[in-house]
Amino acid sequence: MGKLFIEFLKLGLFTIGGGVAMIPQMEQIAVKDNHWLTEEEVVDCIAVSQSLPGIIAINMATFIGRKLYGIRGAICATVAVALPSFIIILIVAAVLDQVGNYPWLTGAFFGVKAAICGLILVTAVRLGRQILRTPFDWILMIGALGAIAFAGINAVWVILAAGIAGIVRSVIRSGGEVKR
Repeated sequence: MGKLFIEFLKLGLFTIGGGVAMIPQMEQIAVKDNHWLTEEEVVDCIAVSQSLPGIIAINMATFIGRKLYGIRGAICATVAVALPSFIIILIVAAVLDQVGNYPWLTGAFFGVKAAICGLILVTAVRLGRQILRTPFDWILMIGALGAIAFAGINAVWVILAAGIAGIVRSVIRSGGEVKR
């Protein structure tokens, strides 16, 4: 469990952008470096974590820790990934109170925000490559994008509707037979 703590502590310490920006690094750690999960399990982890309230990186850390070591692993991974941010934000808040609104600081934040958009886009493309394999998948993705971005529908309702659509599709494909 020590390796789990160290890996998630490093992830929390060195990943800029948090949340969604952490997904590619978390996938690297869990699938490629440590073989804790398969790529399919990571996709499931992302889907579950994104569907729940809270920060996706913390949800994913909890999910992975729980899968590996039960409740103790969930607590270990969650604390490890959140601890660096907790400490750093306390320090940053104290420093920002002192330095105010310096132009160099505003410029740094502008650059960091642009880079984070790139990280999020990379994550979306990687997920799309893994998930969008059938016309049904594409229709759901485009429908969700349209509903959230253009119709202003709350993401919770879109996720629930997509889940129901997936259930209906599964029932239809199985000939109405519900399997466990």
